[in-house]
Amino acid sequence: MTDLLRTFRPIVSDFLSTIFFIIAYEVTNDIVTATLVGIGVSILQFLWFRFRKHDIALMQWASLFLVLVLGTATLLTRDPRFVMIKPSIAGAAIAIVMLKKGWQLRYMPEIVRENASAGFLIGWGYLWSLLYFALAAANLYVALTLGTQKWAAFNATASWMAPVGLFFVQYGTMRYVVRRNIMARMSAAAPAE
Repeated sequence: MTDLLRTFRPIVSDFLSTIFFIIAYEVTNDIVTATLVGIGVSILQFLWFRFRKHDIALMQWASLFLVLVLGTATLLTRDPRFVMIKPSIAGAAIAIVMLKKGWQLRYMPEIVRENASAGFLIGWGYLWSLLYFALAAANLYVALTLGTQKWAAFNATASWMAPVGLFFVQYGTMRYVVRRNIMARMSAAAPAE
């Protein structure tokens, strides 16, 4: 269980401003307040990393950029249609960033990097990109054709359930592959009787 929680830490860090935005919106039901909270958390997190001299990964730069640009656009327009389309813009942008070969390697514990092939790990990164492109397209379709209530229901379920589901599939698959490869190496190294 500790490994599972440790795996979530960098992901939570990358999406911290989004998490705070969702919480603020649920509590206040005010898009302006939620957007200001998301922007504030993103800026504070970025400053904290700079102050602590942490490396800032590509996904964190992308997250900061998206929060600032899309948050500012939301504040300026206050247009619900923009808010409904915003997850598609953000999802497509994140999917594009995820096309960078090996982006996911920084999330992998050493035991995984040592016991799974690079192609296997890179393939998972591309699968995540595909998922976010699909979610962006689905959100755009729902936002433009099915109305506010169905859009809200979609975003309250599919937008987080699909990534969580893929996370658990990936986690289980990687545990299986790592164990299998370790066991195979141990069998090959064991003296024959």
